[in-house]
Amino acid sequence: MWHRIQTAVALIYPPRCLGCGDLTESDFGLCGPCWRETSFIGGVVCESCGVPLPGVSDGHRIECDDCLAAPRPWQDGRSALLYDGKARSLVLALKHGDRPELARLAARWLARAGQEIFREGMLLAPVPLHWSRLLKRRYNQSALLAQHLGKEAGLEVCPDLLLRHRKTSVLDGKTATERAEVLEHAIIAHPKRQDQMQGRNILLVDDVMTSGATLAACARVCLASGANHISVLTLARVAKDA
Repeated sequence: MWHRIQTAVALIYPPRCLGCGDLTESDFGLCGPCWRETSFIGGVVCESCGVPLPGVSDGHRIECDDCLAAPRPWQDGRSALLYDGKARSLVLALKHGDRPELARLAARWLARAGQEIFREGMLLAPVPLHWSRLLKRRYNQSALLAQHLGKEAGLEVCPDLLLRHRKTSVLDGKTATERAEVLEHAIIAHPKRQDQMQGRNILLVDDVMTSGATLAACARVCLASGANHISVLTLARVAKDA
């Protein structure tokens, strides 16, 4: 009986590619062309920020020049995609295009990208949105990613561990220094959730890492609140030459 119902639903609502809308083999997936146009990050990466690096791994920790010159306030960082082509379109659709269903597929990619940095008992926390932006968008895309990732990885999620209590200007086009200045004191720990960070390993989840200024602000708040190791995981990473 249930199989017949599923078959009927599939005939009425056949699975479609989340990237372009064409028919595909399964729900919450990409068709062949969209898959080929999506830049997944693999191979050698900077272990602090997740940017792809040339060469091969020699078994030692590898960091890019930027992270060596200005160490991050977190320990490990990874990203699933390069922020270009189809990946950029998917991120923008999730963020601004009212496509929350994309978070379910993206969480699978995040789970694969982050498998080396997951720790037992790790607490997942999304980068927060100011209430005014949340009201306009109706959802925090980073919180959706964290919630679906928690299910994929079997890790606890605290969607409001951090708060953005001051609205900040758009960071696009600003330098790393300008971004840091804009974000200063903009993010705080939720007063009723602060105890959850004591001695915990925290994984910060966001949609895109550019300079890392927002994630750095969040990481510093977590450390000041008594957290142990901080790691970051983003859906996409802006490459240096992008």
